[in-house]
Amino acid sequence: MGASISVKTLGYTEKLMIYAKIINEKLDVKAIFSDETENFRTPSEPSKYDCVTIRIRTAKNNADNVYLIYDDKKIKMELCDTKGDFDYFKTVVAPESEAKTYYFEIEKNGLSIYYTKLGVTDDLNKEWHFKILRDFKTPDWAKGAVMYQIYVDRFYNGDKTNDVKTNEYIYLGKPTNFISDWNARPQVEDIRNFYGGDLQGVIDKLPYLKDLGIEVIYFNPIFVSPSNHKYDIQDYDYVDPHYGKIVKDGGSPLVFEKFNNKHASMYVQRTTDKENLEASNKLFAHLIDEAHKNGIKVIIDGVFNHCGAFNKWLDREGFYGNTGKYPLGAYKDKNSIYHNYFKWYDENWPNNDCYDGWWGYDNHPKLNYEASKDLYDYIMYIGKKWVSPPYNADGWRLDVAADLGYSEDFNHKFWKDFRKSVKSGNPNAIILAEHYGDASKWLQGDEWDTVMNYDAFMEPVSWFLTGMEKHSEDFKGELLCNADVFENTMKYNMAKLSYQSIYTAMNELSNHDHSRFLTRTNMNVGRLHTKGSEAADIGVNVGIMKEAITMQMTWPGSPTIYYGDEAGVTGWTDPDNRRTYPWGNENKDLINYHRAIINIRKNSEVLKKGSVKIVLKDYGILAYGRFYKDDVVLTVINNTSEEKEISVPVKNIEIKCNDTLKSRIVSYENGFDTTEKEYKVIGGVVKVVVPPFGSIILEKVN
Repeated sequence: MGASISVKTLGYTEKLMIYAKIINEKLDVKAIFSDETENFRTPSEPSKYDCVTIRIRTAKNNADNVYLIYDDKKIKMELCDTKGDFDYFKTVVAPESEAKTYYFEIEKNGLSIYYTKLGVTDDLNKEWHFKILRDFKTPDWAKGAVMYQIYVDRFYNGDKTNDVKTNEYIYLGKPTNFISDWNARPQVEDIRNFYGGDLQGVIDKLPYLKDLGIEVIYFNPIFVSPSNHKYDIQDYDYVDPHYGKIVKDGGSPLVFEKFNNKHASMYVQRTTDKENLEASNKLFAHLIDEAHKNGIKVIIDGVFNHCGAFNKWLDREGFYGNTGKYPLGAYKDKNSIYHNYFKWYDENWPNNDCYDGWWGYDNHPKLNYEASKDLYDYIMYIGKKWVSPPYNADGWRLDVAADLGYSEDFNHKFWKDFRKSVKSGNPNAIILAEHYGDASKWLQGDEWDTVMNYDAFMEPVSWFLTGMEKHSEDFKGELLCNADVFENTMKYNMAKLSYQSIYTAMNELSNHDHSRFLTRTNMNVGRLHTKGSEAADIGVNVGIMKEAITMQMTWPGSPTIYYGDEAGVTGWTDPDNRRTYPWGNENKDLINYHRAIINIRKNSEVLKKGSVKIVLKDYGILAYGRFYKDDVVLTVINNTSEEKEISVPVKNIEIKCNDTLKSRIVSYENGFDTTEKEYKVIGGVVKVVVPPFGSIILEKVN
């Protein structure tokens, strides 16, 4: 090998070019490019029987030799094509049964540089190598699909007969409360407050979602549960009748002289009676069928690390065992058939409070799979049940998935088996996990498909555009408008994921666990209990919100809208982020912007499948291209308070001199423009004027 140029810090390609010029090499490192998309690897998702063609691009007549370092073997690549300003080199690797890694060496006049998923670098740690994961295919429908997250209680009340009643039962020491004013803001203690949103409400609003352009609904948990968030599941086999159908009502709410759950007869009737449960499941099957007819997939939330204290297996409240229709729960009886479903620390039966809770929360009893094959097998059955007929859900989002089990080895075993079970029921279902940090151990093709993309989308975008942490708990001025940090963070975190996972990753701006992005644009630190809900509305910048939407809709992955973001909903982190959808009070401009930009994305193969490359960075300025086959889309972001004329170099996203680009949409604080305007590429540069706190999407005219 030739001498290696040392570039210790990612992002210093400019420094590398200076070094190259000093030694008269004139190696155009910015032109070098490869990734795992179909542009540069075919097939992108190979089976163990496939030969794989791997390609890399260099500047024309700029490299003497190009090598593929494949599984530590050095293979000389052949020049296979010259197109425009670039040479393309390729080689073919044979079928393999195991995963293999690779990177590239580019040589000129005895000098070698190296190209990994970080770009041009001398950090050859295998963590940054490209990787061929055999037999790992994620659903094509999920790649780049536009998703919509629904927190059911706050979306739309379509059936008032199933509303949770005030004083229907006691939850965490206090009675439930029905909020009759749909527009009332969440209170600090919100978990037992209900607004009445339900599955019929979603069915009623399917035309709205279809018109918006939504391709996938992701539901927060829908199974029987006493909270409005439903992450403390009571019965995995049934949809909560408060979301579904109550066909057999009875009993009454609690009254003063009988104010405890022993007398919660209405709640017991509603949530344990099989007629209600089966009718609710039937409604959910109908909802999915209607969604599918409208071209919309449905993903459901799986909470398998823990259940709820009301769960029929523990039955702390006696809702099940006391009916005589269900076995006794493990809380009441040491000899319960469910005893081994939980981890016990003492022998205090009956009413044994000494069980393990997730993070110590006794209302979230941790499930002890290691001690119960029955429990293990049951959840495998549940994983398959809901993606199979008659329900036909299209996948699972997995809550706190890395926490499941009592050891990492067991955790991986569980998810491997879960994947087999789910895919046996629906081979085209997606398995998408909640995870913070490096998830690569679970994303090798035999466990999860992908993740909620905090590290390689939500957080970097939030820091760059607002300087705000995703909970609105911190502001860092040094990260606001810092395009270098944004690029480096994105590259490092995307490098940990495979093509299969990146292009299906859930790219969110907001969700039920974090502050609303629109509130983050006010750059104020706060929470509901410290500043009140009104402070979350003050000083927001809709222009910055639109910039974020532009990035969300043009970056690789699946853009996921948290219900109401498109309508201008604000809010601190939970519970304030769980405000109701403002039917009749929507920000129409934001809805129209979403609709217009989703339409652009849905009709653009390049935005779903294309490579991505950042071509310009400055303070508050970012430009990047997506390219696929002969199509190119250029996105330019201006996160400053001044209009900017920006000269964007476009050669390295495969746009030639004299090519023409046309604008598809321009956003600004008080509106947007879809008027098409043509821009000529002169000297490898296109000049665009971008409004303050604005963005523009341009498309190459072929």
